[in-house]
Amino acid sequence: MPMNLKGRSLDSALNFTTDEINYLIDLSIKLKHSKEQGLHVNSRPLVGKNIVILFQKDSTRTRCAFEVASADLGASCTYIGPSGSNFGKKESIEDTAKVLGQMYDGIEFRGFKQSDVDALVKYSGVPVWNGLTDAEHPTQMLADYMTMKEHLGDLKGKKVVFAGDIKNNVARSIMIGAAFTGMNCVLCGPKPQWDIVKSGPDHKEVYKKCQELFKLNGGSVSFSDDKIKAAKDADVIYTDVWVSLGEDFSLFEPRIKELGSFQVDMAMIKAAKESVIFLHCLPAFHDDHTLFSAEIKEKFGKKLPVVATGAMEVTDEVFQSKYNRSIEQAGNRMHSIKAAILAMLGY
Repeated sequence: MPMNLKGRSLDSALNFTTDEINYLIDLSIKLKHSKEQGLHVNSRPLVGKNIVILFQKDSTRTRCAFEVASADLGASCTYIGPSGSNFGKKESIEDTAKVLGQMYDGIEFRGFKQSDVDALVKYSGVPVWNGLTDAEHPTQMLADYMTMKEHLGDLKGKKVVFAGDIKNNVARSIMIGAAFTGMNCVLCGPKPQWDIVKSGPDHKEVYKKCQELFKLNGGSVSFSDDKIKAAKDADVIYTDVWVSLGEDFSLFEPRIKELGSFQVDMAMIKAAKESVIFLHCLPAFHDDHTLFSAEIKEKFGKKLPVVATGAMEVTDEVFQSKYNRSIEQAGNRMHSIKAAILAMLGY
């Protein structure tokens, strides 16, 4: 049943109810089917609307998804990249928000501080979509759980394992999504990170809210530092890069040492259900075909064998296998973002 989300902002998924998040997931799937059937060509409800996408961090998928989604819906889309405005530099975030709100019907922000998204919501007067901050990645989460639902059907009681840096924004969003859908989420990473996720100053409120949602919707969150045991009976195995865009290259060596034992390999896949799917928010370091991975292979491959091929968080064998659904998952970013735009502009 349609829900009225007009004027709302997707700043944090936790500002929505269980029914609202599941509505957005289902709407994403519906819009995908509509496009596959060519029905979207005759339905452009946002003609005359204008959207701006404001990026402090570059991204292939988020930018393309917003631009194509806007075009499909009939809206214009203005891209402002990291060097394309004075946002937060020569002009305050508050003033930028007020100005953009005069010109645009919606604002997407992709950057670092969650407080920047909060300021855009407070001062712009128009819906704001969080395309990634250090705290959360809600548009990615919608695509993730859309992809899971397409492959698994009803998600309640299913098992998703996130392996690697379990304190990062994507791992947090996977936990949040599991809490909304009643899935059992296993965060598989180093033991020192467990307490950070549960009680760290930037994490404890999110963890508390997720526990409340698990009580309401079913499912659970648990922790493991053994990737093979964690993968047992898993329906989904998910990972993310060990060093995020914008972080210094010097972090690679300590992160490889910290997270190398959580690399997703075929042993982990084989420990899961035969029907397991592998997901990754991309870009992925699975071979030596990028400048970063080639340099990692050359500098650290001999002393740290886990990266001897240039692969880091996932092996190329897994990435090239039938289990990998991350490319389809990336395509679903457009459909889930279209759902968020459509719902929050009131159509």
